[in-house]
Amino acid sequence: MTTFRLDPSVATAFPQARIVLVTAHGVRGREEWPATAGALAELEQLAAGSWRPADETDERIAAWHAAYRAFGTNPRRVRPSVDALGRRLARQGRLPRINPAVDSYNAVSVRHGLPAGAFDLAALEGEVTIRHAAGGERFTPLGEPETVEHPVPGEVVYADGEHVLTRHWNHRDAHRTRVTADSRAVVFVLETLRAEHDGALLTAATDDLLALLAPHADATAVHALSPAGPVVELG
Repeated sequence: MTTFRLDPSVATAFPQARIVLVTAHGVRGREEWPATAGALAELEQLAAGSWRPADETDERIAAWHAAYRAFGTNPRRVRPSVDALGRRLARQGRLPRINPAVDSYNAVSVRHGLPAGAFDLAALEGEVTIRHAAGGERFTPLGEPETVEHPVPGEVVYADGEHVLTRHWNHRDAHRTRVTADSRAVVFVLETLRAEHDGALLTAATDDLLALLAPHADATAVHALSPAGPVVELG
C-alpha cells in the first residue's frame, strides 16, 4: 500500500488543484501498444496542419505559469512539462518515443493540455507528499544518476521522505522512480489547477489514458487528490 498526500500548505495555496492517480499493475511494457503509437502519430499529423498544442496563451497552461511564479520559478526558463512537450511538438513536428507507458501519458498530456507523469510504484520509498520543499532535500534528475540537486525552498515538489521525485511540481522527474519498459506497477498522474473549469477535461484525459493502458495491464484503478480529499491509499 502506497499513500499519496497533498500537503495542507499546497492545498491552501492552490485550492482548485485536482490530481488524478491512475494505477496500473501487471504492465506489459515490452509488447506493442498500437493505440499509443497511433495516438502519437495522430497528434503529429494534426500539428503538421493548422492545430497547435496549448501554450502559455491558453488558460490551462497560464494557470501553471502563475503557479510557478507563485513559488519562485520562472516558467519561461523552467517550463511545466505539458508546456515544454507541446512546444517541442510545435517546433519539431514530432513527439519523443521513450517506451509505451511514457508515450501514453505524453500523448494524453498534449492532447488535453494537462500535465502528466508517472512513477514506478516499486521504486517509491514510503509515503509520497506533494509539498513545498525545505531546500535540503536531494533530487537526482532523470537520465543523470550521478547528479544531485537541491530544490529551492518553497518550490512545490513530489517527495518520498527527503528525496524529491519531481522538481518545480511537474517540470522534471527523478531518475530512481522513472518508468521503464520493465516497470510492472506504475502510478500515472494527471493534474489541473482549475478543477472547476477542467473537471470534464480531466475526466476525458483519464478515460483516454485508461483506454491506452487497459489492453496492456492486468488491472487499473483511478483515485483523486484534492484539498477536499488530500490523502489517497493506493492498493
